[in-house]
Amino acid sequence: MPAPSIATRISIQVFGTALLTISMGLAACAPRAELSLMNPPVSAGPEEAERFDMVAVTTRARQTPTSNIFTTNRSFEPNHALFEIVSSSDREPGDMGGSETVSGLAVERQAIITSRRALLDQIADRPVPRKVSVFVHGFNLNFPEAVMRTAQLSADDVIDGYPVLFAWPSEARLQGYLHDRDAVLVSRDALVQLLIDLVEDRRLNEVDILAHSMGAFLTVEAMRQLRLTGRGDVLDQLSVTLAGPDIDTDVFAAQMAVIGPMRRPVKILVAPDDRALMLSGRLSGDARLGALDVTDRRVRDNSAKYNIAIVDISELPTTDGLRHARYSGLGRTTVTMVNSANCVKQAPLS
Repeated sequence: MPAPSIATRISIQVFGTALLTISMGLAACAPRAELSLMNPPVSAGPEEAERFDMVAVTTRARQTPTSNIFTTNRSFEPNHALFEIVSSSDREPGDMGGSETVSGLAVERQAIITSRRALLDQIADRPVPRKVSVFVHGFNLNFPEAVMRTAQLSADDVIDGYPVLFAWPSEARLQGYLHDRDAVLVSRDALVQLLIDLVEDRRLNEVDILAHSMGAFLTVEAMRQLRLTGRGDVLDQLSVTLAGPDIDTDVFAAQMAVIGPMRRPVKILVAPDDRALMLSGRLSGDARLGALDVTDRRVRDNSAKYNIAIVDISELPTTDGLRHARYSGLGRTTVTMVNSANCVKQAPLS
């Protein structure tokens, strides 16, 4: 039998590395969240619990017209939902619930929102400050996990505006990477429309975006579309943070060449030891934006060109085996530093 070619040996090596990394990720993962697990009793009594609500805008299709159970099928007309969250006072920061019995964070009530207008009324009907924080989740998350992650980010003050989840139809499995890349592109128009609606509603005065992993690719694509369609007025009102963005560095450079410098710095949270992005880079053959080395002079020069602030968070603790979810445990000190960042820097431990 002839020896394998160099290309074959390289492919086998990459595939083996991918399997090793995936196995590490699986070992570190908790059981997947299901809708039936979103309403467990909360560990603290009612008087000790914090309550808040959040909304979801999703390009996932509803399983039935009268439920907030969403499938992996794509919907070209976005669906909207309301979730009331309860968070116990003794909940550990970073805990996003999902226990079958007792949780520090849970959905207490949920409802269907029937229109874009009703969605905006829900968001804006509250005392000042009228700030909105849009979270765009990443690869390999199902809908309940995305809801609970958004709730956790809000409960821990990683995001400090009214929480709005933008949920795209991830297949929520490691083998679904290519499916998810397509699902992101299908969802671009819906995210663009959501951002336009939020910025144009005069009852709201700030719109922040936190986008993770593949959700960052979706967000930058939406920003590019806003620029190409002459909606620079919307871009000027956005504050964007990309956490561990799973974007090819050359693709990002091409996107930013169209978008141009933003009025507010685009914050990019990077970690060169992010194992998920290492795998993505090896499979694609190209470096990922979220694994940039902030000591590289070229990184510094390009960030200044486009008004980008790059923050290395690799020194912060992480609880996931892939080191891809550090952003979810940012302390208040680090969040404040990130929000005020206008250059390349190292995040402090907090």
